[in-house]
Amino acid sequence: MPHAAPHLDRFLQAIADPARRRILRALKEKGGCSLDKETGLCAGDIERRVKLAQPTVSHHMRILEKAGLVEGKREGHWRWYQRNEKLITEMMRELKGQL
Repeated sequence: MPHAAPHLDRFLQAIADPARRRILRALKEKGGCSLDKETGLCAGDIERRVKLAQPTVSHHMRILEKAGLVEGKREGHWRWYQRNEKLITEMMRELKGQL
């Protein structure tokens, strides 16, 4: 599947950073969202959970969004994020197939 290679490369680059992996794990947990959502977290929740400053979280979230691993949505003054489980599953399958 040569067409999936660029997506897989972007996926691997995005998850190479330990802070981004911590963010993805935090987004996987249920509950704890300040916006009373069942899944996902707002940016402030991510800051508190992974103990990173707001500019650092914003930087990492841009990379994760660009790679398609998270989806962000504005809700009033808040930015709410959730994992793109479909893409993560697809990329894990692709990685397994290449190894």
